[in-house]
Amino acid sequence: MIPAAMNRIATRFGQLRATRRTALIPFITAGDPIPDATVAVMHALVEGGADIIELGMPFSDPMADGPVIQHADERALRHKVGIADILGWVREFRARDDDTPVVLMGYLNPIEIHGIELFAHEAVAAGVDGVLVVDCPIEEDDTLQPLRDAGLARILLVAPTTSSARLARAIEMAEGYLYYVSFAGITGAAKLSADAIRARVAEMRQRAQVPIAVGFGIKDAASAEAVAEFADAVVIGSALVDALSSATTAGEACRQARAFLAPVRAAVDSIQR
Repeated sequence: MIPAAMNRIATRFGQLRATRRTALIPFITAGDPIPDATVAVMHALVEGGADIIELGMPFSDPMADGPVIQHADERALRHKVGIADILGWVREFRARDDDTPVVLMGYLNPIEIHGIELFAHEAVAAGVDGVLVVDCPIEEDDTLQPLRDAGLARILLVAPTTSSARLARAIEMAEGYLYYVSFAGITGAAKLSADAIRARVAEMRQRAQVPIAVGFGIKDAASAEAVAEFADAVVIGSALVDALSSATTAGEACRQARAFLAPVRAAVDSIQR
C-alpha cells in the first residue's frame, strides 16, 4: 500500500499527466517575511497556480542556498521559527486545503535536534507529504529511514556532477519526485541553460519511476517555460522569496505571491506536453 503522504503527491502528478500539464512547485521559507503570514501565503500560492508547495525549514548554515534564501532564513530565525511552528502552519493549512502536497525542504541538524522519529510522526500527523534533506546523501539514507517508515516521501536531489552509480541508486530509491539541480552551484545563482540539461532529464526519465522536477536557476516565466518543455515539474524559489521579502503585512505578502506566480503558471501552461 502506498503511504497516505505519497498518495497526495502521486495523485497530483496523475492529475497533471491526464491534462498534459507540467507541475509548478514554488518554494518559500517558512516564517518569512512575516511568521503569521505563512499559512496565508501558502493559500495564495495555490490560488496563483501552485501544484505542490516546498516549504523551507530555516537553518543557520544553509550551504546549498544563495544569499536570498540565506537572508530569508536569518529573518525567520530572528523570529525564532522552528519545526514546531512549521508543523503547526502545515496543520493550519490542511484545515482548508487537503489536496495540495506540501514538501518540507531543509537540513539534517534541526531534524536531529527535534528527534528524527518524533519529527517523522509529527510531520505526517500535520499533513506533510515529503521531506527533502539537502545535506543527507543517499549513502547515509539509513539515518532518515524513520521518515520513510512514517509514510513520508524522501525527495532526493541529483545534479550534473552526480556520478552514474549514485544517479542509478537515487533513481532506484526516489519517492514522490526526483529533484534535478540544474547546475552545480547554490540556489539563485547562474543563468539557466535549458539545452544543457534537456538530455540529462530525458536520460533520467527513461529509468525513473517517479516524475523529474528541475530547480535552481529558474527565475521567471521565460526560464520556467523553457524547462517545462521537458521536465515533469518546475521548481522556483529564490526569485519568489526575493519578491516576498519586502512585504510588511500578510495581505501584501499574499498579493505579491499571487502576482509573482500567475505569469509563471501561464508560461508553464503554454507548453503542450
